[in-house]
Amino acid sequence: MADLTNFDPNSAGNPNNNIFGLPFSEDDARVVILPVPWEVSVSYGAGTARAPEGVFNASYQVDLMDNDLTDGWRKGIYMREPDQELLLKSDHLRDQAEEYIQYISEGNSVEDNPAMAELLNGINEGSKFLNNWVYIQAKELLEKGKLVGLLGGDHSTPLGYMKAIGERYETFGILQIDAHCDLREAYEDMTYSHASIMYNALKEIPNLVKLVQVGTRDYSDTEYDYMLNSNGRVNTFFDKDIKERLYEGETWKAIVDDVIAKLPEHVYLSFDIDGLDPKLCPNTGTPVQGGLETEQVYYLLRKMLKAGKKLVAFDLNEVGSSDNEWDENVGARVLYKLCNLLLLSNE
Repeated sequence: MADLTNFDPNSAGNPNNNIFGLPFSEDDARVVILPVPWEVSVSYGAGTARAPEGVFNASYQVDLMDNDLTDGWRKGIYMREPDQELLLKSDHLRDQAEEYIQYISEGNSVEDNPAMAELLNGINEGSKFLNNWVYIQAKELLEKGKLVGLLGGDHSTPLGYMKAIGERYETFGILQIDAHCDLREAYEDMTYSHASIMYNALKEIPNLVKLVQVGTRDYSDTEYDYMLNSNGRVNTFFDKDIKERLYEGETWKAIVDDVIAKLPEHVYLSFDIDGLDPKLCPNTGTPVQGGLETEQVYYLLRKMLKAGKKLVAFDLNEVGSSDNEWDENVGARVLYKLCNLLLLSNE
């Protein structure tokens, strides 16, 4: 175990230590953050591939006192080094994806251009590689008894982790905080697009019995039809409906109770930071006006645990990069809260 004799949780974060200035090794830590520096399929703003590094650097400014679990940090939180080869692969494929997206956005046909077809095939093969890489890394950590939080990257990154979790539970559900549904089938013909993560999870993980989406406010008609025809497997709490219920006098507690009622016992949290009000994440990949406050999300998660649901895993994605590190600071604080709630749920 880590020697905490001389560690002062009230001092400035020591840059010689790991994330949040904590002096833990991977072996000592109860929670391990798996960074995934990947953003090949993003369709608007880029920068999320470097979020793990930015969040890590900002984490030294996070105070360790958390009223949900006052000494949670003592159980150990550790973040692995972002894999630089994976980042280089992402950068390479991202350049190709930009060329491809520009080509099809102008109304051109891939079938008429063998070079573009080859680019698309390379992008899709790269995404399969990423899914397998994440699956292997996550499974290894889970088999060591670690609690795991995945830090993206774009929202395509956690599919391999979701599959690893699916192998450990007979049934489970995903609670998705997101401005978008991510239910598009092969968006822009990229099979594992960030806009297709939940479609792929529902398709490829049969024991994923529920997807409960909160804060959704930007979606296509095909996604809406998918929800309506999911036989209750997908439950979406649209931002518009949430706001109207609040405007008409309902409490956030009443809405949260409705969300929790849709969740099964074991819950995987998939947190796309663009689910928040964009004042908190202005440089996320695809910001959308509206959204949630962090405390609304934390309240939901606290009530979920008090209702007897178990948080088994989480991912945090789409944190942007900014000159003043605002996005990274918000991301670091959200990450710390999620680590503590994961610990609280698995005491």
